[in-house]
Amino acid sequence: MFVRALRHAVSGSRGMSVLAEARELVPGGLGLERERLRRALFYVPCSEPRKILKAQQSVADCVMYDLEDGVAASRKEHARGLLAEAAAGSRRGAEVGVRINAVGSGLEDADLRAALQAERLDLVLVPKVESAADVQHVCRAIDRAGRSAVRVIASIESARGLVNIHDIAQADARVDALLFAAEDYCADAGVVRTATRRELYHARAVVSTAAHAFRLQAIDMVAMDFRNMDVLREEAKEAATMGFTGKQVIHPAQLSVVQRCFAPSSAAVLHARRIVDGFRKSCGAGFGAFELDGKAVDMPVVKHALRVLRRAELADEHTSSDP
Repeated sequence: MFVRALRHAVSGSRGMSVLAEARELVPGGLGLERERLRRALFYVPCSEPRKILKAQQSVADCVMYDLEDGVAASRKEHARGLLAEAAAGSRRGAEVGVRINAVGSGLEDADLRAALQAERLDLVLVPKVESAADVQHVCRAIDRAGRSAVRVIASIESARGLVNIHDIAQADARVDALLFAAEDYCADAGVVRTATRRELYHARAVVSTAAHAFRLQAIDMVAMDFRNMDVLREEAKEAATMGFTGKQVIHPAQLSVVQRCFAPSSAAVLHARRIVDGFRKSCGAGFGAFELDGKAVDMPVVKHALRVLRRAELADEHTSSDP
């Protein structure tokens, strides 16, 4: 739970929401209204009731019920049958999504029917996206079902998907995030995985940059060594510095580490508040840029500070919604 001092730092002495401050200080706004807290995207095989129950009770920002890789071919129909009840039982405040099988697999339409019949559904994750047409196929099904609030995450898992990422990002207004799936990408592109992750830097940077270019969220790869918290922490911090807004998670033990790494620290929140307040004071005196702690502060720095405060605001709202 945020301490009172941090809550005050987020809202400032004027008690304004961060959205209101952004509208006041940044010409044209920052698009922060689209910001959602999706630090950990937690995959749960929808064929396993025990794991479903654990996911329902977890602190994950986003619970993604999996009908794809986490479910054996012989259990697909069984998993679809459990989906609606699993989604309905998810923790209040958590985002609920479904990962369907890839478009062209022959399984995607049955997955979509099951997903769109669930009363509680926020997201459809489309795996192995290689073109805008893959996304549009799913969006048409959502439209036909009349589920206007359901958004789409496009998963980039191949060289072709990476090359076509700009078209994919603009495929439909429902697209809300781009996601990078490292293992499938490596298998497709002939990339050899190493402990340094240097071989993935380009692909990850492309996904993050494309997401921000179109004001989408960017979701980083899974840390496959899921019991090694040091590696997970290192990966998550690295991803956050690259502009990713969250990370895929495959084990409950990963949740708290990932969600801490993608939330602003107390020091970052307090510093962001000083930047925003200093900018407001500078503007009131008829100036734009100003100096803080020996460093120049101008509009790009202010925009970053507002994003930090908005993420802190969302994290506090998420914590307050926990049972």
